[in-house]
Amino acid sequence: MSQTLQAVLAANKTYAADFGDKGNLPMPPGRRFAVLTCMDARLDPAKFAGLSEGDAHVIRNAGGRASDDAIRSLVISYKLLGTREWFVIHHSNCGMETFTDTVIRGLLANSLETAKVDANGWHDVGQGLGSNEGDFINWLTISDQAKSVAEDVARIRNHPLVPANIPIYGYIYDVKTGELVEVPEATAVGVGI
Repeated sequence: MSQTLQAVLAANKTYAADFGDKGNLPMPPGRRFAVLTCMDARLDPAKFAGLSEGDAHVIRNAGGRASDDAIRSLVISYKLLGTREWFVIHHSNCGMETFTDTVIRGLLANSLETAKVDANGWHDVGQGLGSNEGDFINWLTISDQAKSVAEDVARIRNHPLVPANIPIYGYIYDVKTGELVEVPEATAVGVGI
């Protein structure tokens, strides 16, 4: 058993021992909103948005992008579980800014091993077979944070399954300060102002 697995299971035992009445929380989020944000380990949506268990839906992926699956989750969040407001929150210093679709496709075609990055960019250090399956994925890389937030809010807003009455707010989380910084052009599209 790996040390990571042991640590996770030990932490879960401690958590479960003090679980209390959390098993009685209703399925719909109590504060009736959802957050789409990045999977980056430096972001803790519970802390930066003041959440407790049962408060909100948090949907995370690489870059916090409005992929088809993220939109699917938001639609379910609204249609079946009653969320009434959505936040799209990207962040500064995001790993999705460090490569392009071409770079990731090339790395995957060379090897499926973990790549390395240095001052000259990403390099494949693996050996063995790669795969061209990465050619069929839109990696949704980021070249400009504010622009990507605005694009994602617009993509969600314009989706045929998203009702016009749901406000969608666009923000960038600053990893150096912990602050949420509004992207006004994103919120303007998402709220219709």
